Amino acid sequence: MNTPPRPPPTPPHLTPASLTRPPAYVGSGPPTYDAEPTALPAADPDDLDDLVPDTVLDGARYGACVLRAASVRGDSARYRGEPRRDALLTARFGTGDRALVLVAMATGARATPGAHRAAAEACRWIARAVGRSHVRLAEDIRAARRGDLKSGLHRLTDRSLGKLRAGAAEQGLEPEAYAATLRCLLLPADPDCRVRVFFGVGAGGLFRLRDGAWRDIEPQVGETAGGPVVGFGAPPAETPEGDRLTMDLGVTTAPDPYGQPPEPPREPFRFRASVARPGDTLLMCTGGLAEPLRGEPELSAHLTGRWSDPTPPGLAAFLADTQVRVKGYADDRTAAAVWEA
Repeated sequence: MNTPPRPPPTPPHLTPASLTRPPAYVGSGPPTYDAEPTALPAADPDDLDDLVPDTVLDGARYGACVLRAASVRGDSARYRGEPRRDALLTARFGTGDRALVLVAMATGARATPGAHRAAAEACRWIARAVGRSHVRLAEDIRAARRGDLKSGLHRLTDRSLGKLRAGAAEQGLEPEAYAATLRCLLLPADPDCRVRVFFGVGAGGLFRLRDGAWRDIEPQVGETAGGPVVGFGAPPAETPEGDRLTMDLGVTTAPDPYGQPPEPPREPFRFRASVARPGDTLLMCTGGLAEPLRGEPELSAHLTGRWSDPTPPGLAAFLADTQVRVKGYADDRTAAAVWEA
């Protein structure tokens, strides 16, 4: 009896990791909730601008890097018909090689009715502040002006979050009831500048995939191991891994170079300026993705396989990767990843 011929194998160049279908979940078992949205949030016919889409997706290519960004409503919020508490904003300020790309993400306080509005406002306020100072910021990044860059971003962040506190007072709320974490990346469009600047306030994650291995590079509060804190542009020039970083430890800073009045100290300000290498992937995310990445080895292993390919995933593939679920983690997920050419 003749057996039917087998189909020819798929050529290797057509089966990179970016074309394979990601699993629905990783870990010990399926999550409790459905994988797709169930209930829509309640809508006010007189305030439709307050509606938040389930998913936001964006991307760009500038200088030596490719950006992918996504924000997805968590399984729990999808089931309960609650709005996404995470907000995502991507913006380019300026033109040509002197342009500066900002990625801002925020998470509103849990169990508060205006959480999604607070997160969106936090992103808008920091974007306005960065946009108005983008020329100076881009110059400071290229020239490695450590003091001006650190103190300027600290005050821009404090000023932006201060507006949230003012908004809480206007609404008769406690500051904690109208608050948000805030995490940002600054990416110079200059192809000769490999500095990637992270700053923000509150929980989340900052990770780097290099040579097939993830490293958690989130700046820790009070991080002083190994002697004095390494400063961007200050000796020693960099760590063995090629990073230049600093933290705000509550020390009085120099006058603000960006003309913003100081705010009282609040949550610790986090800052890191990393010198990227070709082939790196830098990931910034909110707690909804950072927590399962730290808690479930299968998720980090899965993303290693997906994102180690030198060709960045397309928007749809990136969204699918960020949505791979883990039992016990049902919060919103917002992520921005940068692939270095």
